[in-house]
Amino acid sequence: MKRIFLILILIIACNSCKNGENVGLAEGFWLAELEVGDNQRLPFNFKLLRPGNGKYNIELYNAEETIVIDEIKVMGDSVVIKMPVFEGYLAGKYTAKEINGKFVKENEERVLPFKAVHGIRERFKSAGIPNTNISGNWEVEFSPANADNYMAKGIFRQVDDRVSGTFRTATGDYRYLAGIHSGDSVKFSTFDGARAYLFQASATDSTMAGVFYSGKHAKETFVARRNENYELPNTEALTYMKKGFDKLNFSFPDSKGNMVSLDDAIFKDKVVIVQIMGTWCPNCLDETKFLVEYLKEHSNKQVAVVALAFEYAKTKEAAFISINRLKDRIGVKYPIVLAQYGTIDKEMAQMKLPMLNHILSFPTTIVIDKKGEVRKIYTGFNGPATGSNYDSFKRDFHSFITLLLEV
Repeated sequence: MKRIFLILILIIACNSCKNGENVGLAEGFWLAELEVGDNQRLPFNFKLLRPGNGKYNIELYNAEETIVIDEIKVMGDSVVIKMPVFEGYLAGKYTAKEINGKFVKENEERVLPFKAVHGIRERFKSAGIPNTNISGNWEVEFSPANADNYMAKGIFRQVDDRVSGTFRTATGDYRYLAGIHSGDSVKFSTFDGARAYLFQASATDSTMAGVFYSGKHAKETFVARRNENYELPNTEALTYMKKGFDKLNFSFPDSKGNMVSLDDAIFKDKVVIVQIMGTWCPNCLDETKFLVEYLKEHSNKQVAVVALAFEYAKTKEAAFISINRLKDRIGVKYPIVLAQYGTIDKEMAQMKLPMLNHILSFPTTIVIDKKGEVRKIYTGFNGPATGSNYDSFKRDFHSFITLLLEV
């Protein structure tokens, strides 16, 4: 599995030699589909551009989100599309107006069949006029009646038959979902190189019931009822320092082999933000972008950020390749150290930070004051797809850091 990418590149090189000059991929809009659980098709849209010099660029769309992809190798009749930041890639054989292949995540050992067709802009086919409008807030239960059930808040916007929005949970949101409402049928999907999510449901004006597919590896049912006043519990109380511990302590290596800890001079007498994250995690990426932007807007030398990465990668070297890729792509200036590799098991992660009651979510963000005392712990992250929740988080974060700086 870990050598799939190398093998595909070799196959491409061989095909290039055999087939001579390729016809090239057609510019314009494409509809792509991944095969997920129960042989269902998860659609997403992209636009392919040819800026010149034999190069290709892709704009991939999820509702209000546009992901720019510029690592595309086309040789012979084969193509490899490397997603930005995340390790996942699309690879297959192509003609000018069709691609057939697979979506591969090597470290997670996951493969999904993939097909794309040129000239189609619609994500889902309309099957009729919607019976109602689902815009608003919904109280949602995933895996109802099961021991591992959990609650979420659905936030949706519907214009005619087009629907966008997201699901918020206590540990983060499902990012940008785009879909359609036809008759009593609602469908949403998202694909960003890490997540491949498909939701299908039957809806009335006040209820919803359906199925959630995460690739081929997970399937859950969900039920929902319209509730404009529904809110999730306060996530700031979910993770906390255990009794007997008064300080957060760690010592992990950076990409140069230097051990980094909170005792280092760069953190002395500063407000420190400790980000528990992974390069594979979409909510972590949203938070990383937020922190990068925050540091640009607030160039206060009394604030420092350090990220502790927990990685799927099987080796330390591969983990740092992913870390450095994230830093280069997003413009991360603060240190990202390697806390764990080979697994993202949360119980093992908590053992690396035994002063915490648990690590419930990636990301988890710890705010420490100038005296080294933990003042707040955020579990999960409300990203920009959550709209007002994201705006509220930003206001809270900014005001709280400002308060700590004034002490």
